[in-house]
Amino acid sequence: MASVLLGLTGVVILMLCAFALPSINSGPHHIPVGATGPKAATQALKEKLQGAEWDVTVYHDTAALTSAVKERQVVGGLALGADGIDIYTATAGAPIATNALTALGNAAAAQHQMSATVHDLVPYPEDDPRGAGFATAGLPLIFSGIFPAVILTRLFPGRAGMRTRVAGVTLFSLLAGAAVTETLQYGTGSLAGDYWLTALGLSLGMAALSMTFMGLEALMGFTGLGAGAAVMLLLGNPLSGLSTGPYWLPSGWSTLGQLLPPGASGSLLRANAFFDGADATGPALILAAWVALGLGLLLVADRRNRSARPGSAAAQPHIEAFPTSA
Repeated sequence: MASVLLGLTGVVILMLCAFALPSINSGPHHIPVGATGPKAATQALKEKLQGAEWDVTVYHDTAALTSAVKERQVVGGLALGADGIDIYTATAGAPIATNALTALGNAAAAQHQMSATVHDLVPYPEDDPRGAGFATAGLPLIFSGIFPAVILTRLFPGRAGMRTRVAGVTLFSLLAGAAVTETLQYGTGSLAGDYWLTALGLSLGMAALSMTFMGLEALMGFTGLGAGAAVMLLLGNPLSGLSTGPYWLPSGWSTLGQLLPPGASGSLLRANAFFDGADATGPALILAAWVALGLGLLLVADRRNRSARPGSAAAQPHIEAFPTSA
């Protein structure tokens, strides 16, 4: 009893740390922003901001800056002029970083007694201007990976059911991805962009989670599935950056979060739903790698089970042959 209670206490502490530490240490961490304007002004701005909080890239004109924002090369930028500062943002890409950049531009304009004008190039949809629906997609995405893995493993166990489980997860991911996208895009108005591209991206994220969970269960039983679910819930969800964007988390935490399926799924969803697929290749490849990992674990478990069967060659006892006399 004591060991069980201590174990449960440890899980509670782990959950607290997983959710609290990234929030406590959150803030601007190497946020990529752009600047354009007179050379002396942009160089002075770059020297002032360059450091642990901001990474400044200078563009030769406003068109290049706005193109970089729309292509997700930077989260926003400042166009410095003689009469004022134009602040270009993409709220749907990194909402909190956008707020920080806007505050920075307003402060710079006030310091030089100029006006500041904000241009939100990629806002959230009008029906959900704060991105609340998008930000809450993390946990449903994780559970949509856990449930089919558990149910299909129970219904179609063993080597005989492996192909059925893989086919079931694939079909479920496609159907669920389409349904969730339809709900968020047409029901709550939280998403924009091409419906089918967004749905396929969500389906890939669900498949990445489900395949991984099934592979872990096949290799290590429900202990493996439970461990995988704990990692995704305790690390993947709070580090996904769905509500803040990845640049508001500490660098190491942010990198880890984007390598896990919830973070990669969120980045792919953001790219497809708001940026016409810009910068979607990276997260898509990460999710594809998780799908491949899950399939690989299933194959390893299948080969291990085949070699352990009583009738298999590997399981047969070795009998030494004695020479026969002539």
